[in-house]
Amino acid sequence: MKGIGIRLAIIAAIALGAFLLRDRLSSNAGDLQAGDCFDVPTSSSETVDDVQHQPCSDPHSGEVVLVVDHTAPDDAPYPGDSEWDTFIGSNCVPAFNSYTGLDFDTEPTMGMGFFTPTDEGWEGGDRKVICYATRVDKAPMNQSIKAGGG
Repeated sequence: MKGIGIRLAIIAAIALGAFLLRDRLSSNAGDLQAGDCFDVPTSSSETVDDVQHQPCSDPHSGEVVLVVDHTAPDDAPYPGDSEWDTFIGSNCVPAFNSYTGLDFDTEPTMGMGFFTPTDEGWEGGDRKVICYATRVDKAPMNQSIKAGGG
């Protein structure tokens, strides 16, 4: 019985550590949530698997403004560039404006990026789109860009 208690204590310590250090851990890009700050991958690869989370008060290059599922039916073909442009413009841009309190169309320093499903992910039912704010000049941000400072 004592061995089970020790194992449970170890598992609890690991879980607590992961929770407390979440902002500093690398994790799956698909786990990002609105309000998360992270380092945008600089790799030239078209596929992003993992991102490095950062506290918003530490230097970071991206902040998630929206996580949304594409509304296409399960049997729909993978969207082309113009369909992605329409979806991003209809969903991510208004979310950017609302989240930051800025107007994306006239804001000179902030831009936006997004992660979309891969072809293979789409075929498997992945419809998650992650929209994030980033600086146009690629300089790091040291605080949240959420309107109201939080």
